[in-house]
Amino acid sequence: MTADEIVAFAEELARVAAAGGGPKALAGVLARVTGCGVLVEDAQWRHVTAAGSGLPSSVRGLAPEPSGNVPEPLRGGRAGRSMAIAGGETRFGQISIFGSGDLDCYSPLLRLTAGAIAVELARDPGGHPARRRAFWERLSAGAYADAASARDDAAARGIVPATHYLAVAVEPEASDERAGVDDRNAVRARALQVFRAPDAETAALEIGNTTILLVPAAREIDTANARTAAALFPRTVAKTLPHVRAAVGVGTRAALADVPVSIARAQSALAIARRLYGAGKAGIYEELGAYPLLLEGAGSTALREFAARTLAPLRSYDEKHQTELERTLRLYFDVGENVKTAAAQLHVHRHTVFYRLRQIGEICGCKLGDPHDQLTLRMAMAIDALTPQ
Repeated sequence: MTADEIVAFAEELARVAAAGGGPKALAGVLARVTGCGVLVEDAQWRHVTAAGSGLPSSVRGLAPEPSGNVPEPLRGGRAGRSMAIAGGETRFGQISIFGSGDLDCYSPLLRLTAGAIAVELARDPGGHPARRRAFWERLSAGAYADAASARDDAAARGIVPATHYLAVAVEPEASDERAGVDDRNAVRARALQVFRAPDAETAALEIGNTTILLVPAAREIDTANARTAAALFPRTVAKTLPHVRAAVGVGTRAALADVPVSIARAQSALAIARRLYGAGKAGIYEELGAYPLLLEGAGSTALREFAARTLAPLRSYDEKHQTELERTLRLYFDVGENVKTAAAQLHVHRHTVFYRLRQIGEICGCKLGDPHDQLTLRMAMAIDALTPQ
């Protein structure tokens, strides 16, 4: 590699570290630039983070004996290079890369990454911030069998987790690559301010160009407040960074052990909002109707749950007030949205049908003239019709 390429790599590591990126984000930079798999372990050979596929669970037994601050080939003929993550005489862990070709050419980048991670791990001599960050990374990856094991590990790292979290995915859309790095850092910092919780830690993780915030949501009101903030966030960013458009996706409120589900849904909501509404918009998973099902390829159970959830407000109203709103909506769609024909078949005046349609929109929180809302209702009714009673 050229000297300029090495300097550019070091500058990118510095930007990531300055924005609060930990070992995972730093390892991700190395993986992206080299095209290699990257594995980071702590001093006890426990998994910290990884980037790439087909990696071993550990290089313990494969790692070479330390021979100065340089990467060495792995033992046993494994195609890889490995070196200690150290600060002075203190060893914090091990970093390894895996790939084909001339891996030695990446030695300067591996050394720079190891040094950057060592700085992160050594920043707090009392407990290492990376140990706290590792908890959030493990939680987001679904590494804990249940909430009890997650809470135990959190306590060992000095973290008191909330009972529930709401994942919010934030991603800026930049005009060029260099501006994108700077803007991502600025948007991330702004998001941490906006979604800071008063009584629990809001965690931030980096997944590619996306920042995932885990917002404490012990109460339903916390969830509602976070959704409101997320809906306003693109405009909030535009006020301070006029040249940046921020896309947002909001997952669903999840118990501690189910945080990965909320993260996946936040990412889906982000992708859907961008495709449906364009740049700089917010998507809330539970308000996107049928689109998450189409994107994720939902199974029969999820489809039935969606239909029941969508039609529940109408059925509840009909049962309580002895009305026929659900029947009216079905017939309205069946006759091609012809109010006159629907009124004739219902034996009511057409003004009554208009009134019922307005009621349906208010009860369901949708607009029947909106194609996205109409798709949701039509799909729910179609699924319900195919569901055995």
